[in-house]
Amino acid sequence: MNPKSKICHLTSPHPRYDTRIFYKECVSLAAEGYDVSLIVADGKSNEVRFGVNIIGVPKPNNKISRLLFTTKHIYKKALEVDAQIFHFHDPELIPVGLKLMRKGKKVVYDVHEDLPRQRFVKKFGTVLFRKPLEIILERVEKYAVSKFSAVFTSTPFINKRFEGVNKNLNTLCNFPVLSEFESDQVKWSEKSNKVSYVGDLILERGVYEMVRAVENIDVELSICGRFSDPGLKEGVEQLSGWNKVKYHGYVDREKVAEELSKSVAGLVTLLPHSNFIHSYPVKMFEYMAASIPIIASNFPLFKEIVEGNNCGLCVDPKNPDEIAKAIRYIIENPDEAENMGKNGKLAVEQIYSWDKEAYKLSNMYLKLMKE
Repeated sequence: MNPKSKICHLTSPHPRYDTRIFYKECVSLAAEGYDVSLIVADGKSNEVRFGVNIIGVPKPNNKISRLLFTTKHIYKKALEVDAQIFHFHDPELIPVGLKLMRKGKKVVYDVHEDLPRQRFVKKFGTVLFRKPLEIILERVEKYAVSKFSAVFTSTPFINKRFEGVNKNLNTLCNFPVLSEFESDQVKWSEKSNKVSYVGDLILERGVYEMVRAVENIDVELSICGRFSDPGLKEGVEQLSGWNKVKYHGYVDREKVAEELSKSVAGLVTLLPHSNFIHSYPVKMFEYMAASIPIIASNFPLFKEIVEGNNCGLCVDPKNPDEIAKAIRYIIENPDEAENMGKNGKLAVEQIYSWDKEAYKLSNMYLKLMKE
């Protein structure tokens, strides 16, 4: 690999230290010797961190501003960077990607979510209007995918949507970086009755059910993540189980590892939304990397991972009593819980680690350079 190969990642809504974009993709590429830049719309000053040149463009005031003006700022800055490969992470940047293709650049589209079935589409009026919108988005995205140099998708389910559409198609799963969870391991006998949830909080991720589940248990629920809107937070705070919650808000990666090391289980009780049923939630694999059992939704894919590796319990995510029962079982059976945690750690080391995904990412770049 030519150490001067210039790569530029682009994102409009994600924060500059996004786990997938920055800590996994950009940092791992910089460590391999690529000249890596990241353009992010957060209005902050430029900096170099872990070998990545982070470039800030003005932060939009709202979503409309982001669509109308932020994409233009990102495109202008991308031309200034003048990389050999541009790698973007948001559907709204598809026009930017197509423009860069016309400039003769190699462009990679990183598909994080199933766009036609995202939350904003589901909330778009009645089924009469929603279905045509899904069809339009499906066709537009597939057309764009056929034009780009390469496409990465975050799950095998999303990958199937684009089979035969782009010759350079691959799945890049959001698996954990093992080194993040190798220190500060607390002995099982020294753990307190604490379960953790890591990630942003929206209604469909089962926040009401989690808080209701801990109402009558001698346990602390540690939450590391942000609420999607103040109204949701206010509603959850009215629940009697909220006095069992330790709410940290958004925290850095070190704090996530610290909280998980002190916990006896991690919760990933997402509700049966179409975007979750076939997803690979990064929190699930982070719990495994931290050597703690998972309490997960009883979706077939989740059961295949959790029960297949004997690393946790699956429950009906809509039923707080089932979640509570699983938490009690973990607390009351520490030896079995510790073994579940060890099984999860082993599965991550052998199957679900970022190291293997980083190799796929680098190989794709090498292929594009040769082309």
